[in-house]
Amino acid sequence: MSESTPDKKPPATSTGRLSSEGCRALEMLATSGPSGATEATLMAHGFPAGLLAGLARNGLVAESIGTVRAGARMLQVRHLSITNTGRLVLAVAQRRRRFRT
Repeated sequence: MSESTPDKKPPATSTGRLSSEGCRALEMLATSGPSGATEATLMAHGFPAGLLAGLARNGLVAESIGTVRAGARMLQVRHLSITNTGRLVLAVAQRRRRFRT
């Protein structure tokens, strides 16, 4: 059975189309600095895990696992950062949006 549901569109396709939510996630990652943002931070901003996984699956976002200290505990966190491909797709989506308005 397919992972995607009929009512959910993938965040990006091979044609470079990006959903508005995917575009917003890439914009946030593009301005978050070289280390990107944690998956938890992005999810706190309302991005679903499926959207973030789709961006990574399509090569628009790179994932890495890091360790942070929270009090006496060490936690593993997933960092997401925008790739060069993600920057290119974002630039195309922003240009399309400018021409439509």
